[in-house]
Amino acid sequence: MQAVIIAPLTTKFRDDPTRIPCSFENKSAQVVLDQIRTVDRQQLVKSLRRIDRKTQRRILETLQMMFSE
Repeated sequence: MQAVIIAPLTTKFRDDPTRIPCSFENKSAQVVLDQIRTVDRQQLVKSLRRIDRKTQRRILETLQMMFSE
């Protein structure tokens, strides 16, 4: 099984350390890291976009913090 890890986006903001601000289609959004999932690659219809390096770094730092506690 080829799997990928995905994190949903939301435009409903919450002040939470597991939510990382980003933009998507010229809208402000948050990556919701407390709802990450692993899905089969075949379930994905299309890739919407990749995140920028700065946001990637913030996500990785937050995930490290989440899993080290």
